[in-house]
Amino acid sequence: MPTSSDSPLAAGPPGNTPVDDASGRPGLAGPPERPPAALRLDDVAAGYGTVPIVSGVSISVGPGEVVSVIGPNGAGKSTLLKAVTGRLPVMTGTVTFGDRDITNLRGHLRARMGLGFVPQTKDVFDTLTVTENLEMGGYLLAKPQLAPRIDTVMSMFPALADMRSRTASKLSGGERKMLAVARVLMLEPSVLVLDEPTSNLSPELSRSVLRDQVRRLADAGTAVLLVEQKAFEALGVSDWAYILVAGRIEIAGAASSILARPDIREVFLGRSAEAEADAETAGPGWPTSPKRESADHAEPSPSPLPEAGGGTPQLCGHE
Repeated sequence: MPTSSDSPLAAGPPGNTPVDDASGRPGLAGPPERPPAALRLDDVAAGYGTVPIVSGVSISVGPGEVVSVIGPNGAGKSTLLKAVTGRLPVMTGTVTFGDRDITNLRGHLRARMGLGFVPQTKDVFDTLTVTENLEMGGYLLAKPQLAPRIDTVMSMFPALADMRSRTASKLSGGERKMLAVARVLMLEPSVLVLDEPTSNLSPELSRSVLRDQVRRLADAGTAVLLVEQKAFEALGVSDWAYILVAGRIEIAGAASSILARPDIREVFLGRSAEAEADAETAGPGWPTSPKRESADHAEPSPSPLPEAGGGTPQLCGHE
């Protein structure tokens, strides 16, 4: 049975053919051809204990793509990322990296394979310098490889080169996020997963991170999976998008087509665009969805143990 993000006629990666949403509105016409999937989820369910927070989720991202997963607060985006990165067991379905099934593979082994992850918080080592953070990111590299790789990453983020000896705690929000991405790039991941990279950044810095960093990485050939609360800004730099509502994919399609839908707020929030405009809070993200908010708030706090993703950043973004 096709999942909420697939169509019986779809070919290639999941979501290659947009689907009708639950209220019967037509799907998006004329989907572009997508690259082969570098990371693929098929009919995935994940949650806590025996209770799934997300279910029937099929998504993919290929080389050179920015693929966004967006939706209201409480939709299950964080739970989905935990399943992608190995921090939460998959109840049903499969996670595939290239042609390898990694559904039950631990996070640090996914990192070794080339799956990089930049968490929303605890993404750098505050007491270490910029150079030391990059050295930590390259912990799997042989010593002769470390300095050349740092130089390569610095060339990708020239602003960091002038801050080599500055501790991360002295960086601005935008500089800190730049360092977090650079640290994960030390191992040259083929797939980069970003959890709300614009969180707590100003609108101007948010646009800079998405346009100047995220989009540029994809244009260089990296497959980028982006979970972002600032939905419209994320869509602006994305090739493909999935809309997650109440734990299921409601719409999959080209990001430009989703942006063009006049009913986008009504589709995802169950209200008219005019009413939503009146209720919208500051910033371009989705307002809170009260129905699902309690589910996300029920997620357990990370264990203090480093291997379980505790108080220090995860090496190369994984536990």
